[in-house]
Amino acid sequence: MGNRGMEDLIPLVNRLQDAFSSIGQSCNLDLPQIAVVGGQSAGKSSVLENFVGRDFLPRGSGIVTRRPLVLQLINANAEWAEFLHCKGKKFTDFEEVRQEIEAETDRVTGANKGISPVPINLRVYSPNVLNLTLIDLPGITKVPVGDQPADIEHQIRDMIMQFICRESCLILAVTPANTDLANSDALKLAKDVDPQGQRTIGVITKLDLMDEGTDARDVLENKLLPLRRGYIGVVNRSQKDIDGKKDIKAALAAERKFFLTHPAYRHIADSMGTPHLQKVLNQQLTNHIRDTLPAFRSKLQSQLLSLDREAEEYRHYRPDDPSRKTKALLQMVQQFSVDFEKRIEGSGDQVDTVELSGGAKINRIFHERFPFELVKMECDEKEMRREISYAIKNIHGIRTGLFTPDMAFEAIVKKQVVKIKEPCIKCIDLVVQELINTVRQCSNKVTTACCAEFSTITNKLFNLLTANPPPPPPPPPPITLFRLKRCQNFLSCMTVVHLQNMINMTS
Repeated sequence: MGNRGMEDLIPLVNRLQDAFSSIGQSCNLDLPQIAVVGGQSAGKSSVLENFVGRDFLPRGSGIVTRRPLVLQLINANAEWAEFLHCKGKKFTDFEEVRQEIEAETDRVTGANKGISPVPINLRVYSPNVLNLTLIDLPGITKVPVGDQPADIEHQIRDMIMQFICRESCLILAVTPANTDLANSDALKLAKDVDPQGQRTIGVITKLDLMDEGTDARDVLENKLLPLRRGYIGVVNRSQKDIDGKKDIKAALAAERKFFLTHPAYRHIADSMGTPHLQKVLNQQLTNHIRDTLPAFRSKLQSQLLSLDREAEEYRHYRPDDPSRKTKALLQMVQQFSVDFEKRIEGSGDQVDTVELSGGAKINRIFHERFPFELVKMECDEKEMRREISYAIKNIHGIRTGLFTPDMAFEAIVKKQVVKIKEPCIKCIDLVVQELINTVRQCSNKVTTACCAEFSTITNKLFNLLTANPPPPPPPPPPITLFRLKRCQNFLSCMTVVHLQNMINMTS
């Protein structure tokens, strides 16, 4: 097993992983783990099932693993499985385990082959396994299937990178032997985050399916694309074997026979096969936990002290303290502002898959609805040409001008601008209504996140932000305008008379 004195490290990390998952966050701690990476049909699921000795993972065409599966293998006298989301319920029938994985996947992602980064935590107890924790990630794909989004490849890549970019994560890169190793998606991703191959363990599957006369000896001897932790070859059951319900124990015996009898692998048969891979992973993970333990412990203690200081502040909490009320109010307003900006900018933490909302809907109003309203406007080109001709002639009067004055252009444009007033107002009303809806959603989120006692504040905030502006003062009546005009004319006349008198006096 290797490092027997350190064997309790893996179960300890498992308990930490469960604790963090149960509270819905990772506490910013990178737990040591092994991520299984590979393309579709590379044999990842078969390798994991060979570890357990049971068929328990979903199978099918396309993307089968659509959520990360945190698989914790624990050596025990009896054999059963349990899920973190079904704590207390033991699964002794592994067909039910498969059905539960499929049901839990569909619950979050739906049945349209979508993916989600929310993990499923599965713990398997068995006398046939060594203490080991692996994360089975979705297979790398190129082409969307069914209702999958067009950027499914980038989504899967981003999800995989979230795990393997951590220095505390070992990478189990699974590659089929009947493909060109230089084009391996798993090794390419691993090389992006681990250029020196310090954290990568290569697994070569489907060695029995290589073309006659070819072998992967140079790869398994770590000569072609060297990795510090090397490569291990395995032979999984074929699809025909799986359909024929071939026992995994028989498959492991056939795998052992293959390596012992194959002329290219006979000399390295003891360092090949699924049992050896499981022992190596157990030893590598234990060593990796031991190596990262000092930094992990330091970071954990630092966060514990930070939480203790925060808890100390609430120990002397006084509800009637005005400074705390002010601070709470400012935090609510700040959170409201951040949520509103995210919904407009399109980077919110919750993505609406039912309808357009927020900034996306406003963008659609400006770029689709508003141009449509403008196109619907009727425009008589003949009449417009006639108006332009009359405007130019009236501006010139009796003169024949070479250049057209700006006043003619302004007169025509002002008349046309008046026509687009109604579509503009309609567009503004739609935008305002969407902004009000966004404000309401942000207010509801603040109310949900805070105590119910703050609902009055959020309602006031919503009413303040969505209240109509005060109406402009009414225009003066016509009689007032008439009097103002008369006063203006009178003052002008008085000024002229005064100037005339001054001229007469000086003459």
